Amino acid sequence: MAKDSYLVGLIGSGIGPSLSPALHEREADRQGLRYVYRLIDLDVLGVGPEAVGTLVRAARDLGFDGLNITHPCKQVVLEHLDALSPQAEALGAVNTVVFGADGRAVGHNTDVTGFAASFARGLPDVALERVVQFGAGGAGAAVAHAMLTLGAGVVTVVDAMPERAAALAGALNGHFGAGRASYTTADELPGLLADADGVVHATPTGMAAHPGLPFAAELLRGELWVAEVVYRPLETELLRTARALGCATLDGGGMAVFQAADAFRLFTGREPDSGRMLADIGELAGAVKVRR
Repeated sequence: MAKDSYLVGLIGSGIGPSLSPALHEREADRQGLRYVYRLIDLDVLGVGPEAVGTLVRAARDLGFDGLNITHPCKQVVLEHLDALSPQAEALGAVNTVVFGADGRAVGHNTDVTGFAASFARGLPDVALERVVQFGAGGAGAAVAHAMLTLGAGVVTVVDAMPERAAALAGALNGHFGAGRASYTTADELPGLLADADGVVHATPTGMAAHPGLPFAAELLRGELWVAEVVYRPLETELLRTARALGCATLDGGGMAVFQAADAFRLFTGREPDSGRMLADIGELAGAVKVRR
């Protein structure tokens, strides 16, 4: 018989504002499940991302059914798991860990499917030939895979650590074919954005704990579309600036919902109702919508 009670959690830094607990617990309540979702905040514990292995082992030993993993641990956690799903292995990043009955910790990535579903729903008709992406970390790897899966011609990656951007571009070309990805530095942004169709932002900038813009506001123009992964707040400074210029925009709420729905399915084996969860995030953090 299927279980009717679950204990899961989220490991990351500065995760106090996360809506994941409410999203998971609300859906579980509607399905008649006892479901407890705990935050395991590195900042509160006073430890760095290198502690993720210890925390994963402790959660397993304490009877957790699974964990979500967020910044800055999505890549660091890899070496502490027993196995990876094919997608997580291809990405080199994990955002969901499921503990099996045998105690094995298996890593998955629901960021790819979550972002792809949100983008297809929110910006279905935009041009995708030339996409600029900010961020080459765990979330960046996921959304770049999603964009190329959705049919982007070329994704150019920019990151504060150029070697990380280069590594992601190389991995993308290895997976999707030569020439599908490139990388550059922030110095090249004026020309790059002048020719781009759209921008994907996949860094923590704009979160409640990391306010601000990832690049100079004057580099935006109304013809660009702008997609965000940050969802707390739903209207980041980047989106607010872009909308004022007339850009088509997508906030991070849809990605948060669809990746949470996929994680819920992995944890419980039950089918979540993503429509109800979209209504939840609308109530919890403001309406999830596209503005043109």
